Amino acid sequence: MPSDLHCHSIHSDGSTSVKRLMELAAIRGLSAISLTDHDTFSGFEEAVYYGERYGVEVIHGTEISAYDFERKRLVHMLCYRSQRPELLEPLFQKIAKNRYNAMCGAMTRISERYGITLEMVEENAKDSVTVFKSHIMKTLMEAGYTEKLYGDLYKDIFDWERGFAKTKIEYPDVYEVIELIHSAGGIAVLAHPDVYNTVPALPKLIAAGIDGIECSYPRCKAETKEILLKAVQENNLLKTGGTDFHGYSCGCVNPIGTCTTSDEDLERLKNYG
Repeated sequence: MPSDLHCHSIHSDGSTSVKRLMELAAIRGLSAISLTDHDTFSGFEEAVYYGERYGVEVIHGTEISAYDFERKRLVHMLCYRSQRPELLEPLFQKIAKNRYNAMCGAMTRISERYGITLEMVEENAKDSVTVFKSHIMKTLMEAGYTEKLYGDLYKDIFDWERGFAKTKIEYPDVYEVIELIHSAGGIAVLAHPDVYNTVPALPKLIAAGIDGIECSYPRCKAETKEILLKAVQENNLLKTGGTDFHGYSCGCVNPIGTCTTSDEDLERLKNYG
């Protein structure tokens, strides 16, 4: 049975509890999932508990937010099966603090226009390791200002070019992140290359030692997938697939198990290194 190796929960910016996530994975007939909440391992033990209850294997994972300073682009790295996860905690805490400070700055402007408070947003983020944009948007939905998380209001607030409360979060250098993942005994896999136009950086990322590439994900273009599969084959890299599941905290409809990893590729990941 296939596996979904890219899933988020309420521990970061997803809308779904870990228990419900595991239940949905079982209903979809998945053999395994990886809980890859942003910059945290906080939901892993809970996922293992409910995974055993529902018969779904849990692969230790996280999605680390990073930045390519040469290209001035975000890059997300999936980290699987870290043997010394505690080595990543200082990085996670720094990212969480930077994200929180950025959201507080945004809330200063948003509160002036819409009247919602930081305390309201923090209540919606109580299960998360920090405050995300989705928590602000959920609060605005509750206040009646929009009917969707990622619609016109989101663009008006957070659009990178014209948003009146656009944020600039300080992220770590992606090449330092790759080194840190390996220092922690983890497997570094490039997440959804189409999302942040990371394909041009593939040669340098491969040279830096990434272990694999996410080749199946909802926003993957057909022409990109050909490039990714060729890179995996030519460089003997791991190949993964995942839905980037966020529940309703997503701009499109992607139930868990929409994009998956084959049994063969999962075994390669589990036996890697």
